[in-house]
Amino acid sequence: MSNFRPGRFLGILGGAVVILAIGLYGPAMLIGPLPAAQATLVSPASAAPNPSPPQLPADGASAIIATGASTPIASAGQAEALPMASATKIVTALVVLSAKPLAIDDAGPDVTITAADYADYINYGRDGARTVAVFAGETWSERELLEAMILGSSNNHADTLARWAFGSVDAYLAAATTWLDEHDLAGITVADANGLHDDSAGTGVDLAKLAGLAGSDPVITQILAKPASALTGLRGVNNTTAFLAEEGITGISRSYTDEAGICFLFTGAVGSGDTAYSFAGAFIGEPDYDTLTADLTALMSSARAGVSQLPILSEGEAYVTFETPWGQSSSGVVATPKTELGWLSAEFPKPDITIDEVSTGRAGKTVGRVAMTLGDTPVSSPLVLDSSLTDPGPGWRLLHPIPVIGAFIASRSH
Repeated sequence: MSNFRPGRFLGILGGAVVILAIGLYGPAMLIGPLPAAQATLVSPASAAPNPSPPQLPADGASAIIATGASTPIASAGQAEALPMASATKIVTALVVLSAKPLAIDDAGPDVTITAADYADYINYGRDGARTVAVFAGETWSERELLEAMILGSSNNHADTLARWAFGSVDAYLAAATTWLDEHDLAGITVADANGLHDDSAGTGVDLAKLAGLAGSDPVITQILAKPASALTGLRGVNNTTAFLAEEGITGISRSYTDEAGICFLFTGAVGSGDTAYSFAGAFIGEPDYDTLTADLTALMSSARAGVSQLPILSEGEAYVTFETPWGQSSSGVVATPKTELGWLSAEFPKPDITIDEVSTGRAGKTVGRVAMTLGDTPVSSPLVLDSSLTDPGPGWRLLHPIPVIGAFIASRSH
């Protein structure tokens, strides 16, 4: 006779299922993963610095750019290329130095003045263009040629340098065009080596970049800082570049033609030592020197007002808040403060914020990152919890199976 009893079997089976369920439910509830806290982006409590734009002239074309940067702080006036007069000679200087580099304090190779060089001196002088005297057969060092061209704005020396370095002015123009392309200066076109041709033209932005390149070139910087008192044959050269040095301005090229007006490439500085802020600029198409003086004075006044140590990311500043399903809260705050000496010309950039999924964590745990770019300078900092998010304990876990089971399922699917 069989002892099988269906009722007893079903009872045992049901009890086993209950025991199994309890055995699985308890550990799952007590040691399983917790649901993530809800993250909400927030605006920092401290106000962003107010912009203080540079004062630039409305006429002609102008721009300024921070030293070492690739994007301008500000620009004004006409966007298209304008005749750039002797700013062209700064292209010549940089292109020649790229082909025939000089070391600091090195005079460089000697260059013999040819009949064509002497003819340029005579012809440019007859037409009223700036020249420095040369005579066929004499020798000038490369540095002396550069000094005469940059400081004396000598048109004949620009052609001499172009022919010496590249064989002909046409060959120089081809090399200069390539050099401009390589340095992302598509807004500048050269039709000659000295800027007397009106087709030698540039945009304010790219000429400011050119001024920045010249202002960081050690040879050009040395020439500008230590003007030559005499060159070959005791021929003195007046410094045509200097202008408003008392305002913190170092002139790189200052010139005038009827078509171009007054064109000025320069660098400017605010402060000194570790707190110095420097920039390069270009003012093209200024009508007269009184206007140039007023415009540069206004620019430097705005620079002294606008340049400051900008608090880009302040320590402890919150960019996100976390709320857990069990009622705890914490903020993701800047761990590493970031400041930058700069000139804020427009609204403060919006930050790029990345947030990690967070359930629990001690104060100081990294929970994301905040990043932004001011000008060309990227800055970032980790975001950390400003207070701990702790486990809610067994009571909450056992009484809230749905979010806990959801977190468990989600964790298994990853």
